[in-house]
Amino acid sequence: MKITFIGAAHEVTGSCHYVEAGDKKFLVDCGMEQGADIYENQEIPVNPSDLDYIFVTHAHIDHSGLLPLLYVHGFRGTIFSTEATRQLCNIMLKDSAHIQEQEAEWKNRKAQRSGGQLVEPMYTSRDAEKTLQLFEGIAYGRKIEVSEGIQVRFNDAGHLLGSSFIEIWLRENGIERKIVFSGDLGNHDRPLIKNPEHVTDADYVLIESTYGDRVHDKPQDFAVPLAQVILDTLKRGGNIVIPAFSVGRTQELLYYIRRIKEEGLIPAPYADFEVYMDSPLAVEATNVFNKSVSECFDQAALELVQKGINPIAFPGLRVAVSSEESKAINFDEKPKLIISASGMCEAGRIRHHLKHNLWRPESSVIFVGYQVPGTLGYNLLNGARHIKLFGEEVEVRAQICELPGISGHADRNMLLEWLGGFKEAPSRVFVVHGEDQVTDTFAAAIKETYGYDSYAPYSGDSFDLITGDQVAVGSHVKREKAPGKARTTSAVFGRLVAAGERLMAVIRRSEGGANKDLGKFADQIDALSNKWDR
Repeated sequence: MKITFIGAAHEVTGSCHYVEAGDKKFLVDCGMEQGADIYENQEIPVNPSDLDYIFVTHAHIDHSGLLPLLYVHGFRGTIFSTEATRQLCNIMLKDSAHIQEQEAEWKNRKAQRSGGQLVEPMYTSRDAEKTLQLFEGIAYGRKIEVSEGIQVRFNDAGHLLGSSFIEIWLRENGIERKIVFSGDLGNHDRPLIKNPEHVTDADYVLIESTYGDRVHDKPQDFAVPLAQVILDTLKRGGNIVIPAFSVGRTQELLYYIRRIKEEGLIPAPYADFEVYMDSPLAVEATNVFNKSVSECFDQAALELVQKGINPIAFPGLRVAVSSEESKAINFDEKPKLIISASGMCEAGRIRHHLKHNLWRPESSVIFVGYQVPGTLGYNLLNGARHIKLFGEEVEVRAQICELPGISGHADRNMLLEWLGGFKEAPSRVFVVHGEDQVTDTFAAAIKETYGYDSYAPYSGDSFDLITGDQVAVGSHVKREKAPGKARTTSAVFGRLVAAGERLMAVIRRSEGGANKDLGKFADQIDALSNKWDR
């Protein structure tokens, strides 16, 4: 019985943890890294075709974005998540695949002109579609036995619609251990979704530390400062551009803007300002929110619904789905508010809106979420005066501001308070999903506050869950350069090798089958080998 840390170890994104129990092997999350990649991550110790299950805490791409890549490399097991997470992944993974394809197409056009090497997308829309067929949605609070020796339960983490922390019970040779994976824990008293639930017992806990060294400002009515920035910008005749994650943050913004309009926080003649939600993904995600009222909405949002009020709709809301509708926004000279993805400005339509507005001193760009170091959003927020977009240098003259009160993550005190819910001390608390130094700082804070044995693992660190001993030590060496997002054509050979390894895994599992079936299988392999052995 063993756990190995793969991703989000001394880093904020790319969550991935590998567990072995008995003859079963599974992952908790398999996310894409965003922003600078600080450490070289260890590869998953087995071929993806040998994985039995994947448990997904929530739909954000840094927790789910590499699931289709696992499919490409042979994974065919079951992916368990909450039902809302399954629905959100249905749109987010397709969108991620579309971005991979677009980026590869753009790079290949450049390569063809320059005689450079062609690339292929990390995964395709077809890969995403096939991956989504492996999902099984599970209700909050329902304890299920996925196989002999493995039981799981998903609980509301209060971070995103459908987000969860996962309790997993493992049994091997009569010995049982319980691990709790926090996923991302939510900030308190946010609109629409509930506060995080608590758990009271575990042998081991993995806890995130995104805000493990910070305390959120005293809670304020976020609608008030947002209304002030909007009003000031409209008076200048500029646009308000808000980079926001399509899932979660966009819907919260719609909630606050509805209040701003309903409560008259912006006076005439500016009160009828238009709001553009420019993201097909955000439109689809908003529909998922509207379908998840009973299971996921908090009491205040439910009361609005019961009164016939849609908490995330209002007069003047426009949606842009097609690329033509998106382009038209920037040719309309009327001042407006534009919400577009991605939240860290790394891809998507937001980059076009920044290109059209960053150079305008009358416009404003509002950041409402955490910005990973190395991302364009982080650079803008930290004073960049010139940036490059689509190969063109753009001077930053717009007002850049941050309204952090809408953070989706629990802060240091909230994380510690959540850990305080345990009736007995866990054997060890592993601190993950935080900036390099923050993970160590928060591990020390846990030990100082509760006396828990706490440690911030590195990628490749591995622990025996029965004895508690560390059985492998990962690399502490930092990367010199982050990898690209697309594979070169030479990497296609790696995909072929992965397919061959999956075939061998299928062959091994076929032992003991009927001779007739085994003979037919062997003939098919021989025929395939004869075709390609040239």
